[in-house]
Amino acid sequence: MNRDDLLSLYRQMVLIRRFEERAAEAYAGAKIGGFLHLYIGEEAVAVGAVSALKAEDHLFTHYRDHGYALARGLEPRAVMAELFGKATGVSKGKGGSMHLADVQRHFWGGYAIVGGHLPLATGMALACQYQDSHNAVLCVMGEGSTNIGEFHEALNLAALWHLPILYLVENNCYGMGTLASRASAEEEIYRKACAYGMSGQRLDGMDVLAVRDAVADHMERARRGGGPALLEAMTYRYRGHSMADPELYRHKEEVQGWKLRDPIRRLEMMIQDAELAGAPDLERIRAEVEAVVEDAVRFADQSPAPAPSALFEDVYAEEAVRRVAAARRGA
Repeated sequence: MNRDDLLSLYRQMVLIRRFEERAAEAYAGAKIGGFLHLYIGEEAVAVGAVSALKAEDHLFTHYRDHGYALARGLEPRAVMAELFGKATGVSKGKGGSMHLADVQRHFWGGYAIVGGHLPLATGMALACQYQDSHNAVLCVMGEGSTNIGEFHEALNLAALWHLPILYLVENNCYGMGTLASRASAEEEIYRKACAYGMSGQRLDGMDVLAVRDAVADHMERARRGGGPALLEAMTYRYRGHSMADPELYRHKEEVQGWKLRDPIRRLEMMIQDAELAGAPDLERIRAEVEAVVEDAVRFADQSPAPAPSALFEDVYAEEAVRRVAAARRGA
């Protein structure tokens, strides 16, 4: 990758980190309600994976979805406004943290139900195949999703029908407060792919370029008819499962050990070691990101709440309902 490409990845990772830090502050100040699942520490996975997608590819992800929304190009203002529950949010303030989506960008959202999006993503891959679109689907999940029925049903059908989909597991070591090894009989999640005859691979989820390369290879393979695959990105969340998590289940030494492999710092060192940019260049990017995030917070804070009548909007595909009704009247 050239200098501009690497700096773009760096900017996106810093944006996600700072956005999440400010979201945490807003939550503590009662500006954000409900649940808030932060992505701090895992930025390399979302940025690396999304950078490997084409605009026409489809993206489904779990409820720790802010990083994916920003990496996919959703406006920070609109994402922050959604967290604040405002009408200017990406889901008009009705979805909140766990339900970000953007149809125009083929980002089909975060889903609050663990694993509930796996069959949906698999169905989208079937649509791509049926329509001969030569597009593929990236379906992101946590390692806890691999212990439920939807995971096995989805992978079985994807393999059986040779669908153009890549399943990406973000293994951040803990499902809520439970160590992954205490919940899954197979601790190396990528090995679960062999049950369905598909390719499986584990990779360093703290290395943005390793993620990008692996996702790019497997998505291109899927687009060309090579079928599904399962990737496991080993990563770590520096904060609790959600803002309500007291984090009594892991030692501070463990967290600090993972912070020594901080994905943003690793990319900084790579860029500087290659003499592609110096400390002043990186500091300028951080300052620009800071301004963007502060603007997003102000925008969200000043935006109006949804009107009570909006509760009944967007429940049905209204235009389609009108067309059907008109057709029936004509008959």
